[in-house]
Amino acid sequence: MDYIDYYKVLGIAKTATEEEIKKAYRKLARKYHPDVNPNNKEAEQKFKEINEANEVLGNPENRKKYDQYGKDWKHSEQFEKAKQQQQSQQRQYTGGGQDFSDMFGGGDYSDFFESMFGGSTSGGRGGAVKFRGQDYHAELQLDLKDVYTTHKQTLTVNGKSIRITIPAGTKNGQEIKIAGYGGEGMNGGPKGDLFIRIRVQNSTRFRLDGNDFYANADLDLYSAVLGGEIMVDTFDGKVKLKVKPETQNGTKVKLKGKGFPVYKKDGEFGDLYITYNIVLPTDLTEKEKELFTELSKLRNK
Repeated sequence: MDYIDYYKVLGIAKTATEEEIKKAYRKLARKYHPDVNPNNKEAEQKFKEINEANEVLGNPENRKKYDQYGKDWKHSEQFEKAKQQQQSQQRQYTGGGQDFSDMFGGGDYSDFFESMFGGSTSGGRGGAVKFRGQDYHAELQLDLKDVYTTHKQTLTVNGKSIRITIPAGTKNGQEIKIAGYGGEGMNGGPKGDLFIRIRVQNSTRFRLDGNDFYANADLDLYSAVLGGEIMVDTFDGKVKLKVKPETQNGTKVKLKGKGFPVYKKDGEFGDLYITYNIVLPTDLTEKEKELFTELSKLRNK
């Protein structure tokens, strides 16, 4: 998330020609390509930086903006537009003409800049325009077990440690905003924000749908026919279930409140649905076969 010197990434001078940029990029891309460096995270990150540098410096228009504005090159068009409007306003004040504030319904033009760029003009009318810093975006990889309970995570951004709270029930794709941890503003403008997108992986045997969990449980033939009790796994431990006599294969039972926590609602959970999978006995003894044969005859009378 820090400012990256793209010339340094490619190992070239700022006076490098387009051909020199292409040559440097191709050489480094071959060296750090993922196929050449499997499972090498450092090489993978380097490869990304090389491609990013080439996308900027390899494009003459982008390179020109980067050379002029550095890390704020993506805001160059907004900056130039605001600069032109500001210069126009200054001419109107010095040379007569329409009041600039009329363009905004009689309001102060600084409100316009503030709404566009997150800052305002400094030094009163005619001052340099303040630009809000660029927003940063990052991803945080978590497991479903991690977001089952509320916990804290410490992240390092631009050398600063940030301690954030991950609420129980956080879902995959949710985003957390950390105000003021983005890029530096221009001309004294406010910093941007940091947006952290949560990526939740499910390494458990439970399928999550909304706030409900779904899982299967094996049930032996005898318990299915005669009824009884079995122990089943839930997300936070085992529970004992009563099995009704003559339970059929595929029967689904609901365990209320044993599902996934509801986001930012303490004490509220979804449900857990268990589907029974009846397991038939194998490797029967001769005696067992005789008994099953006798039972079959009784059922078919």
